[in-house]
Amino acid sequence: MPEVPFRAALAVWWRIGLLSFGGPAGQIALMHRILVSEKRWVDEARFLHALNYCMLLPGPEAQQLATYIGWLLHGVRGGLVAGLLFILPGAAAILALSWLYVLLGDLSIVAGLFFGLKAAVLAIVMQALVRIARRALTGLLAPALAVTAFLLLFVFDVPFPFVVLGAGLIGYAGARWFADAAPAAAPPEDVVVRPGTTRAAVTCLVLWAGTIAGVYAVFGAGHVYTDLASFFSKMAVVTFGGAYAVLAYVAQQGVEHYGWLRPGEMIDGLGLAETTPGPLILVTQYVGFLGALRQAPFEPALLAASLGAALTTWVTFLPCFLWIFAGAPYVERLRGHRALSAALAAITAAVVGVIANLALWFALNVLFAQQTRVTAYGVDLLAPVPASVSVPMLVLSAIAIALVFLARLGIPGVLALCAALGMAWSLSQ
Repeated sequence: MPEVPFRAALAVWWRIGLLSFGGPAGQIALMHRILVSEKRWVDEARFLHALNYCMLLPGPEAQQLATYIGWLLHGVRGGLVAGLLFILPGAAAILALSWLYVLLGDLSIVAGLFFGLKAAVLAIVMQALVRIARRALTGLLAPALAVTAFLLLFVFDVPFPFVVLGAGLIGYAGARWFADAAPAAAPPEDVVVRPGTTRAAVTCLVLWAGTIAGVYAVFGAGHVYTDLASFFSKMAVVTFGGAYAVLAYVAQQGVEHYGWLRPGEMIDGLGLAETTPGPLILVTQYVGFLGALRQAPFEPALLAASLGAALTTWVTFLPCFLWIFAGAPYVERLRGHRALSAALAAITAAVVGVIANLALWFALNVLFAQQTRVTAYGVDLLAPVPASVSVPMLVLSAIAIALVFLARLGIPGVLALCAALGMAWSLSQ
């Protein structure tokens, strides 16, 4: 590993944090361009090995990748700085936009803004699906894993952890079919050792567990803050497969189980997250804000909502640092383990099916006002009610898809144009 001045790395992590638009696909591409191509602080093989490990973890893979590389460069302080600066700009922006959403969301022009953002988000998710599929689905086994993962999730409603675990086992057992993903053994002198990493992992674990126990002790079971702390802590453990898998889980549970928000509001939240830097999982902060607002335990309600948002962000992202500090030293030592690399590559392939499941779920909620659940012969899937289709949204989504795939317009431009079209349509009514 090259010797990189900490001050130089700090400036780069600020730069990445402020420019990390476009969801995990865009963020990973940004880090690759800056850290591998431009600065040459990490090589291609190391970057991809770290990415495959982060894909295996629960939580946002791009933020965890930043934390991992920050740890590689400067140990625990490097991981903390890289991970926090990846989060903080977007967290501040999401909190401000959540306030504006609540205060101004009923105005027609604001409603039109979010109407347009829904279409843009749908197109962006589809773009992410295509990009990740092109990178991950090579050979014969990887596409089969992606299709199988999609069918298990969308058609048969199989729990996500079982899908990921199964993919990893298949990849591990079939390492010879994933030979390209298994790098040559790393020279012993190239293994990175950073002191204090275990202590940092234990500290993160104590803070995380202490937060959950403290909230429960103060507020008791059934309180909105207790529900937020317990749900998003559980999410941090079970939502494998990166940010898109997290969003699918949060959307379904937050809308259907807890009733913190409506499907349309979840799509609005994704629009907020897409317009700001940082990981898409920051939409959980918006979910916590609305959930605490509607069950506000004290006045003013917006202050209670802000506390809910802060609690949600804390319990969501603290485990991300735990996973990196606990696992990175061992993953570094296993960089030359062919079967492990094959397992990580297989999980990356299955994640493509996860994103396809998310894209279809979003499309159903964006384009149709009503859905129905079909359950028969082991099938358990969500189907649209054709008569409830929104023609304006269908047209706007088609425009967004054309802007992304045909005009190849960047994400800021797509968001701006779709928001403008949405506002124009709303004002014309």
